[in-house]
Amino acid sequence: MTGGPPNAAYGAHLMAYAGIPSFMRRPATRLLEGVDVAVVGVPLDGGASSFRAGARLGPRKIREASLLLWGYHRALQVAPLERLSLVDYGDLETRQGDVEGTVRSVAAQVGVILSSGARVVALGGDHTITLPLLRAHAGRYGPLAVLHVDAHADTWPGPVDHATPFRLAAEEGLIDREAYVVAGLRGSLSGPGDLQAPARLGARVFACEDCLALGIPEVVRQARLAIGQRPLYVSIDLDAADPAFAPGVGTPEVAGLTSQHLLELVRGLRDLHLVGMDVVELCPPYDPAEITALLAATVVFEFLALLALQQRPHP
Repeated sequence: MTGGPPNAAYGAHLMAYAGIPSFMRRPATRLLEGVDVAVVGVPLDGGASSFRAGARLGPRKIREASLLLWGYHRALQVAPLERLSLVDYGDLETRQGDVEGTVRSVAAQVGVILSSGARVVALGGDHTITLPLLRAHAGRYGPLAVLHVDAHADTWPGPVDHATPFRLAAEEGLIDREAYVVAGLRGSLSGPGDLQAPARLGARVFACEDCLALGIPEVVRQARLAIGQRPLYVSIDLDAADPAFAPGVGTPEVAGLTSQHLLELVRGLRDLHLVGMDVVELCPPYDPAEITALLAATVVFEFLALLALQQRPHP
């Protein structure tokens, strides 16, 4: 065998092209007793009104890419599945022709999972899904610190879709505005208000040029100061990455972050009060090489490694 060590604990004795593609081959179940983390798919692209559709195909493709993750995080020196009870909860019910109904349904479904004590990692789906995820998490934890990594602020006016979730969430009081950080913004705008809008909502904004000029460690340092130990929700739109690293996204923008930058941003959240995350806007039809899906799966793996470091090993 080449490409990774055999390890029965992770199902790595199966090659990546064989077996049932649950996330990292974890049990596919909705039984949550004793579960630390539930991975859920939210296959929605009905809110992707501005450019490409196809994000409904994202959760399945991320699961397939996760089969390449052998299970040990070299940099953080932890094997997440040795410390976390992780399950693949499957896909939540969505209604492609009814975005408002889907938002209500997803919030209710995630609320049930959170009530079990499990944390939720969501695979999108377009960025519309973050609004119900924030509603469910704020219902459990109160107003949330938010790290939003994206080429776009998603604070446009208008009804719920993939360009409005953070404005709506801030207006609903779901976000602690003193601990709201946006990183990676770039690209052409409809006007200067696109950048001013998140700042008016209280966000500490790092445009992509800021991230590159300051360096990711400094962005992380400033973000950590703002976030403190508040309950932190992380939302990563894959279009934060340059299309060279993530071509299969809903709204690509050139001159973005690298894959390494994204991993460093997530890794910099070590020891914070992490309560949930999503990774969104994967559009598989636009990336036949599937490198965007692999990036999405790896970002989730980074987050799981951070959760594992906060957890004692299972006896």
